[in-house]
Amino acid sequence: MILQGGYNICDVPVGVISLESYFPKPNGHIKHPACFDFPILYKTVKGATIDRLIRERDPELLKPFIDAAKELESEGVKAITGSCGFLALHQKALADAVNIPVFMSSLIQVPLVSRMLRSDQKVGVVVANSDALTADHLTGVGIGDEAIVVAGMQEQTQFSDVILKAKYNDLDMALFEQELCAVVENMLNNNPDVGSIVLECTDLSHFAPALQKRFALPVFDLTSLTRMVAATVNRTIA
Repeated sequence: MILQGGYNICDVPVGVISLESYFPKPNGHIKHPACFDFPILYKTVKGATIDRLIRERDPELLKPFIDAAKELESEGVKAITGSCGFLALHQKALADAVNIPVFMSSLIQVPLVSRMLRSDQKVGVVVANSDALTADHLTGVGIGDEAIVVAGMQEQTQFSDVILKAKYNDLDMALFEQELCAVVENMLNNNPDVGSIVLECTDLSHFAPALQKRFALPVFDLTSLTRMVAATVNRTIA
């Protein structure tokens, strides 16, 4: 048997282009590697803050993101994702920059999820900041005429202060869950035709099991998507 070489690190299914942030990353977060049963390689883009990506939409970030993707590919990862769903804005550019699968945002699941539902149902999408979400983000991951409802976390005090504005780093997880559940409950009360939930924000993935239990709906997030992609690029069972 001949093993193919040419890579510095072997058998890493997924690499992550990581923003620079210092609040906690609990179990279920893409930047909490212990929650995965396969290795992950991270490349942090220094100076790439959540504010620069989401609110400022700083175009100067694209080049270091591309450089990070190329570096991860050269190290040997088999697929690349990111640590923030708003990287949907750069999905096409990053996919074009490398020769391995790229899935920069959980939002890339929306067309798939939509087609799993009845024609009279909608996909409920929970994002970090609905005011900052644009058509460019949606079309970047292939969302077109899918029936969606978008709810944002930007009005939730702790989420805004810690995650969006980086005023401090500690998180009260009980309060975090309350804020998220309030946003989801309001979305569902106003849109009873929502048949499934997609969490755009990677910082919400920890609560996916609790949301599914409380609202009795399927919950898709980046963590579940990463596990699926890892299984497809590194097949071990039929």
